[in-house]
Amino acid sequence: MTKQLSIAFVASEATPFAKTGGLADVAGSLPPALAKLGHKVSLFIPLYKEVDRARHKIPDRGHKLQVQVSARVIDAHYKKIKWRGVNVYFIESDGHFHRHGLYGLTDGAHPDNSERFSLFCMATLLALKKEQITLDVIHVNDWQSALVPVYLSQLFSSDKTLGKVATVLTVHNIGYQGIFNPLEWHLLGLDFSLFNMHNLEFYGNINFLKGGLIHTNIITTVSSTYAKEIQTKDGGYGLDSVLRNRSKDVFGVVNGIDTDQWNPKIDETIPQNFEIANMDGKKKCKESLLNEFGFPKGENPLIVMITRLAEQKGVDIGLVAIDQAISKGINFALLGSGSTQYEELAKSLKYKYPDNVFIHIGFDEALAHRMIAGADMFFMPSRYEPCGLTQMYSLAYGTVPIVRATGGLNDTVSEYSSDTKTGVGFKFSKYSTEAAFKKIEEAVTLYRNCPNIWNKMVINGMKEDNSWASSAKEYLKLYKVAIKHKQGISIK
Repeated sequence: MTKQLSIAFVASEATPFAKTGGLADVAGSLPPALAKLGHKVSLFIPLYKEVDRARHKIPDRGHKLQVQVSARVIDAHYKKIKWRGVNVYFIESDGHFHRHGLYGLTDGAHPDNSERFSLFCMATLLALKKEQITLDVIHVNDWQSALVPVYLSQLFSSDKTLGKVATVLTVHNIGYQGIFNPLEWHLLGLDFSLFNMHNLEFYGNINFLKGGLIHTNIITTVSSTYAKEIQTKDGGYGLDSVLRNRSKDVFGVVNGIDTDQWNPKIDETIPQNFEIANMDGKKKCKESLLNEFGFPKGENPLIVMITRLAEQKGVDIGLVAIDQAISKGINFALLGSGSTQYEELAKSLKYKYPDNVFIHIGFDEALAHRMIAGADMFFMPSRYEPCGLTQMYSLAYGTVPIVRATGGLNDTVSEYSSDTKTGVGFKFSKYSTEAAFKKIEEAVTLYRNCPNIWNKMVINGMKEDNSWASSAKEYLKLYKVAIKHKQGISIK
């Protein structure tokens, strides 16, 4: 029987409490998956204004913490609930977290983010001490919690409770690093000797993520391919040399999907449920979607995109490729929002092909489920993609992904082979409209001419295990590696 581990998971957001992106999905799914495997798990997140205190039954009274911030002492609190087998601790400091926007507003980041998240990191460690939780591992995520390993190594190394705890830092997107003016150093509570190129200094500024990467025991990221990409000059956003210096401690673990929420057999948001043994519901879902979007009935393949309309997502090449493909006889639907430039580009497709294009600017969770369930293909031409979840949702729903071979897309979508008749989707490597269109054309040709092979590919995808249970087991292996690293045991 596997030894029970005591794990603290520290993140700046987690579903269903507060969310801006994929980190929240991970923080809301991995801790419960670890708890389900029999481990003792605590989750620490800030108590933001948007957290629904009544819905989640967060107590009015909390436990007091005094956090030193520069020359001031901040009275903070932590409040605790039990949720899906996890002890969730909310760090409360109204002056720092009771405001609109987790990290900022539409016009930019909150100007005091260095203070907000250094306080969050320190308050988390003080709460762990106050609760006297005996830990094996603290798992932190992205720049917002990256000071935790720094504080542990610099300020808590001789502490009886925390001095022997191993740390793991997961990079979800290295493009976001927590870079601040050096004049804000006094807020961190660290000796100024650490402001150097071997620690937190980064081209004259403070870099929270860099500090965490240097001081943590193990570094993970959200796919094996992305673990390699961030160690390159093009993919490392200035931290590639730091990561190469620690390459033996860098690991990739693909995120999982929540199969309670994304499961065509039980999904209540789609017109008809289906499974491998009975795929009739998949056809009904497509028929319903064609009717909803006003598309003509017929055998034309339906391709969908559900995405942020941003450069990272490959919208610039993707929509031009789709334009070319529509003229060859496909239907296309897009759900998403983002840059005004790309929103207008998407709308122009609707104007050009009113009978074959559906565009919804914004986001609608139920519509996303209906689109993935009813489509034949899912298109994801990302410029870079640390992991990606929607391609895995598509596989679960029998919708064949067409993706660019980058990051987690490369790791989760195996290329269709005409020789072996195996694979679950289609991949292209070159970042260009031509490469994207050629792969769409290849997929559409197979769909029209080889229905038996297509159906086999659909079933292959539905059989893939992309659940969090599988990913959680991989993290458990790395936690044990981190513990050995902390103990000074060589990692082979």
